[in-house]
Amino acid sequence: MSEFQSILKNQHRFFRDGHTKSLEFRVEQLNILKTLLKENEEVLIDAVYQDFKKPPFETFGTEIGLIINEISFALKNLEKWIRPESVPSSLVNFPSKNYILKEPYGNVLIIAPWNYPIQLCLLPLVGALAAGNTAIIKPSELTSHTSDVIQSLIHKYFSADVVSVALGGVDVSSELLELPFNYIFFTGSTRVGKIIMQSAAKRLIPVTLELGGKTPCIVDESADLEISAKRIVWGKFVNAGQTCVAPDYLLVQDSIKDEFLNHLKSTVHQLYGEDPSKSEDYTRIINDAHFNRLASLLNNGSVVIGGQLDESERYIAPTILENITWDDQVMQDEIFGPILPLLTFSDIDDAIAQIHRTTRPLALYLFTTKDDVEKKVLEQVSFGGGAINDTIAQLGNHHLSFGGVGASGFGSYHGKASFDSFSHQKSIMKKNFLVDIPIRYAPYDGKIKWLKTIFR
Repeated sequence: MSEFQSILKNQHRFFRDGHTKSLEFRVEQLNILKTLLKENEEVLIDAVYQDFKKPPFETFGTEIGLIINEISFALKNLEKWIRPESVPSSLVNFPSKNYILKEPYGNVLIIAPWNYPIQLCLLPLVGALAAGNTAIIKPSELTSHTSDVIQSLIHKYFSADVVSVALGGVDVSSELLELPFNYIFFTGSTRVGKIIMQSAAKRLIPVTLELGGKTPCIVDESADLEISAKRIVWGKFVNAGQTCVAPDYLLVQDSIKDEFLNHLKSTVHQLYGEDPSKSEDYTRIINDAHFNRLASLLNNGSVVIGGQLDESERYIAPTILENITWDDQVMQDEIFGPILPLLTFSDIDDAIAQIHRTTRPLALYLFTTKDDVEKKVLEQVSFGGGAINDTIAQLGNHHLSFGGVGASGFGSYHGKASFDSFSHQKSIMKKNFLVDIPIRYAPYDGKIKWLKTIFR
């Protein structure tokens, strides 16, 4: 029996014995996770910095702080979430009591990517623990410092019967996918998501897939261009663009293109200085393979902002490209880096038609003050979620679930949606023995008219 088989077997036993289901146990585990984060904030921040020089402000704001906030929200609402949910009865089953129980799936596998190595490991874990599950976490091998720290801390603070960490590369992921988990939660690329889903399908394991896609960012002539530029530059270049919901390309109304480009240029300089390579607030690319892939995209169109490279540092300046066509390589797949192609549109119908050239994205951003434009985009474009007149900030609201649609994934989490994702809804009807309506029993002669009345 392999190490992971043994861990999962023990977690199966622990779950079957009922230890994880009480409110008290769930609250205890969430508080343990909260303590882990608060007591080791600097250790985690330093680990992420060692992996790709992510600024401490970004690591706390986009990772540690979000998780702590998520835990606090779950602790505040968990007692309400786990209560049986009463639902109306039906005439067919009169008299009866009907309700829905939220039961944990059991033993879950969380496979996380490298771009937000703390958040995307531990934010799903909040939902898994709140729902009463055990979990094995598989962090990315690309962020080795962070993954090592996460394993060390999880094993220090949690019993392995509740939470454990599996380190390694593709071989470890493949081994884990052969094990009989009750639920799989994956964040990553569409390509790998297909592999995860194929493997889960063999054993009919339910999955949540948080993938990606080419997130459009539309700016029309009615928008406040200065504020729009600030919010777009921040959303695109935080974490050096290595964010699944970062704006992937700009669609700017042709009448304001030149003016908006000037705002973008001044905003990049304002946020990162004349030479962003010297800024302490700008992240590096995760590894050489990703650096080389991104560098090759700079041959598309023409560089109007940025474009500087330093291979030894894996540095790519915040870059904006124009004179781009939909046939260029930069428009074929999600960029996942600090390169932002700019295309133009004549009217909102033209913008929508261009967005429909690709699969449904994980997010969409629209900058406008026109209600009719907002209504048309929201009605005619399918995407996971998004924001009007901002970027990325929607992820900070517990009440907005986060998830994709189509090729950008399915299933959702954040806030109560996390609890729901890791819970099976068990529907129950309860009757007493005082009343037993005879219409359903044979012989049926002369009863169909009454049956039709009931169903009408």
